[in-house]
Amino acid sequence: MDGDRFTFDSGPVRGTVSVPGDKSISHRALIVGAAASAPLRIVGLNAGRDVRATREALAAMGTSISADDGTVTVEAHPLRAPGTVVNCMNSGSTARMLLGACAGAGLAVRFDGDDSLRRRPMEPVAAQLRAFGAKIATTEGRLPLEIRGTPEIQTRHFILLQPSAQVKSALLFAALFARVEIQIDGDRGSRDHTERLLRHLGADIDWDGSSVRFFAGPVKGGTLQIPGDFSAASFLITAAALAPGSSILTRGIGINPTRTGLIDALRSMGGAIQVRPAGALAGEPVADIATEYHPLRGTRVPADMAMRAIDEIPLLALAAAFADGTTTIDGIADLRTKESDRLASIRRLLRSVGVEPTVEGSRLTIVGSAPRAAGGTIDTGGDHRIAMAAAALAAAAGPLTVDSTASIDVSFPGFLALWRALRAV
Repeated sequence: MDGDRFTFDSGPVRGTVSVPGDKSISHRALIVGAAASAPLRIVGLNAGRDVRATREALAAMGTSISADDGTVTVEAHPLRAPGTVVNCMNSGSTARMLLGACAGAGLAVRFDGDDSLRRRPMEPVAAQLRAFGAKIATTEGRLPLEIRGTPEIQTRHFILLQPSAQVKSALLFAALFARVEIQIDGDRGSRDHTERLLRHLGADIDWDGSSVRFFAGPVKGGTLQIPGDFSAASFLITAAALAPGSSILTRGIGINPTRTGLIDALRSMGGAIQVRPAGALAGEPVADIATEYHPLRGTRVPADMAMRAIDEIPLLALAAAFADGTTTIDGIADLRTKESDRLASIRRLLRSVGVEPTVEGSRLTIVGSAPRAAGGTIDTGGDHRIAMAAAALAAAAGPLTVDSTASIDVSFPGFLALWRALRAV
């Protein structure tokens, strides 16, 4: 270790583990709790920096949030404009979904974030919330921006120009805080965590994968257990799928079907993955996921499957590098506007082990080979998912050094300690 530099070693990963609470659901639980009719006690809230950004922003807007022995309690008070700029740090979820809450609550707020977040687009959500009635001024479509919400609701029927769980959620939160009914059309199976959570907490809401209808009304409090984060588990699942001799059991993982494209793709490649249902939490199906090493073969990942694995595309690219034959992954254009340019990051990861991917339009093509680490240091671009993907790659291809592990705390505090433990078994 040299500062934040870290070298991930090769070899199998073995063990039975739990992972942090789902980051996407954690954001939403805090926001819904700020509108609930009674205190909401959240067990297993993700402790990473992204969720902390939402937590601190809501506290600055007057929501009472306290923690005691692993339980975070949210008590709603009428939202108020904070006395300072809301710092969303690196969290696009914080910025986009809280814009909806502010629009519905009629607040005047200025939002900003770090350099990475300032490069990410905000205009898609801003345009929809302007139709709702908010006045929003962005900086060339990005942060920093200023919003002035309004109680004078204009549009209550929206059409998504492209499927986006964050835009859809922003509109639902605008309606929740304004206490109005809305309908959203044009979805194509984007993540439905907000819809599930609202229904679980008593809201009157219907959705079918293409349309959402939210009927104005309060949500209740109570106790909410957050499922394990599938995206966090995916690094361990992929490492086990790639490194000979590996066997991993991840417990209590949320398996919302809008999130599990990685499992479907790995199974189509011959991956040995068992999903063992374990009930439901927060309106979400939960399972234990057992993964063992098995040789992979090339496959085609269509755009709809890729959308259900959008945060795991770097991991699918790694699997493709080890698969016998050619793998194509469609629908990858949005990867350029994540925490980093993830297409560029995928190239850096694969080139570090001697594999050259091809990008044509929105298709990524990878010809499998025998990847081996060639030395040097991988530039993670400050992206937590790329840093952890390097760990999975190293397990199978040989030792790899990353320029920094600091970003991992965005979503998976304790990852390095867990990784060491899995490698020591």
